[in-house]
Amino acid sequence: MPKNYAEVSHAIVDALGGLNNIEAVTHCMTRLRFVVKDPSLINSPTLKSIDGVMGVVHNDTQCQVIIGNNVSKAYQEVLKLGTPNAAPSSTAPRKITLKGIGAGILDALVGTMSPLIPAIIGGSMVKLLAMILDMAGVFEKGSSTLIILNVIGDGAFFFLPVMVAASAALKFKTNMSLAIAIAGVLVHPNFVDLMAKAAQGQVVEFAAIPVTAVKYTYTVIPALVMTWILSHIERGVDHITPAVTKNFLKPMLIVLIAAPIAIVFIGPLGIWIGSGISAVVYTVHGYLGWLSVAIMGAIWPLLVMTGMHRVFTPTIIQTIAETGKEGMVMPSEIGANLSLGGSSLAVAFRTKNRELRQTALAAAASAIIAGISEPALYGVAVRLKRPLIACLISGFICGAVAGIGGLASHSMASPGLFTSVQFFDPTNPMSIVWVAAVMVLSVVLSFILTLILGFEDIPESEAAPTSASPLSADTVKTVNAN
Repeated sequence: MPKNYAEVSHAIVDALGGLNNIEAVTHCMTRLRFVVKDPSLINSPTLKSIDGVMGVVHNDTQCQVIIGNNVSKAYQEVLKLGTPNAAPSSTAPRKITLKGIGAGILDALVGTMSPLIPAIIGGSMVKLLAMILDMAGVFEKGSSTLIILNVIGDGAFFFLPVMVAASAALKFKTNMSLAIAIAGVLVHPNFVDLMAKAAQGQVVEFAAIPVTAVKYTYTVIPALVMTWILSHIERGVDHITPAVTKNFLKPMLIVLIAAPIAIVFIGPLGIWIGSGISAVVYTVHGYLGWLSVAIMGAIWPLLVMTGMHRVFTPTIIQTIAETGKEGMVMPSEIGANLSLGGSSLAVAFRTKNRELRQTALAAAASAIIAGISEPALYGVAVRLKRPLIACLISGFICGAVAGIGGLASHSMASPGLFTSVQFFDPTNPMSIVWVAAVMVLSVVLSFILTLILGFEDIPESEAAPTSASPLSADTVKTVNAN
């Protein structure tokens, strides 16, 4: 039954302590992401019990409310209630802890990258289209049409630092135009050419300070760190510039301070951080081979539950940009996503609850066809628990098969039926067979495992329960595996 998202959103805001307790709100493909001022005002039991809320992930001042594929409708209804960003921010200092620092870094990364995912996926799929047309011989090699298609697909990646700067400016509440201008320096043709000469051994300096040869296109971390630094520089410059000169002196000083810092210090540091993360991930892959893909397939749903899966986004982008493909994280998602879909199909097949059956069928279609697994994860697997175990087992086995088959993705679209072409290798026709085998195995194996393990059904008479709260023994009945 269609949800009244005006009511759902109003109930969510009330459970979060009201609009005045919300500092910011954004959304990704399935989640509303709130930043709250006082976490103690959140009524978690009420929030989890709202009909239409599939789950809640709460960490410090960050609260993620899982809605599903219709999250944009809920987001628009939240905005209609008022503008959270306009509410005065709390000035109370927060205690600095290692956990808080880690949560802050993760939130900055997720909050910055989530709005960019549609553009990245769109560009990836256009590049895949160009590759398929080239393979099929629809256009001649070097055709201007293919070149333009590749340029269209590559735009989001080449200018990724600029996009990251714009998104991060919103996250860090700093001037977006200044952030874009400084990031634009990093991808300016003259600067790119200068960095190419520096890479060949030519000495490049700025005010007698050596400049490290760095290629910034396709990167995430440098622009993200740069914009965070910019937010502090902007506030510092604002304090020292006289009011009468703010219109021209303030932006000039900000650019003159921030741009050289970005070029000389932050850019190389960001590249080293990003390269370090990639090196660790793919060193593990190099040592463990297919086993690393299997392990990633097993833990992927758990990473999604905590939001940690977004940590791999910069690594995937950089790896595809440098090598043309990614062979660890993306192949593991095939088994993880489609296993959640297959498990949801098993629940729909066995449950006596009509509303749960509708939810499970919709979640299965979302996971299998579009590769969007969170409705199945929160609406079915976590809610019923045993199907989640079935998915973890299936994800491990299917990840192993994908690793043994040497599958690699040429894009970062969430793996599903419609996006399976991203794993086709033009030089290896057998890759099509491996992809099809992994997808079929994922659905069938998770379906059978879910039926074998069984699950606790939800009686028709019970009001829509929370996706995250446990079901008591006296309100459920066990669905036998036989």
